[in-house]
Amino acid sequence: GLNTGGGREWMGFRPSMPDSKPVIGRSPHHPNAFFAFGHGHLGLTQGATTGRLVGELAAGEPTTIDLAPFRIDRF
Repeated sequence: GLNTGGGREWMGFRPSMPDSKPVIGRSPHHPNAFFAFGHGHLGLTQGATTGRLVGELAAGEPTTIDLAPFRIDRF
């Protein structure tokens, strides 16, 4: 059977924002830095889309969606 001995419980924090939306966008103070955090428990599933959006920003291309709802200055 499956040996489950030696394991232990662990709990960590999920990086979430108060409105449950991630922060995605260019830093207002450092134009070569980008924000992509706060996805909470959806980070794995939203990571690829966030990566594409940050890539578009870094390349100076228009983003495929409006990033206004995800700006850091919404707080």
